Amino acid sequence: MMDTKKDKSKHLGLRIDSELHYKLHYIAQYEGRSGNGEVIYLIRKAIEAFEKENGPIALPEEELNK
Repeated sequence: MMDTKKDKSKHLGLRIDSELHYKLHYIAQYEGRSGNGEVIYLIRKAIEAFEKENGPIALPEEELNK
């Protein structure tokens, strides 16, 4: 059975060394998030800081329709 809703999430493969991986998961667990959740949180915080300093990032029309 095929899902009729489009999945709007994207996959991002990421290679990191063992020490960084361990520390990321340590912080994530401390904050009550998964490793993936922690990465998403950090990305959102970086984008928020960038947009605060430089203004909003507008999405191209084709990204809005995906």
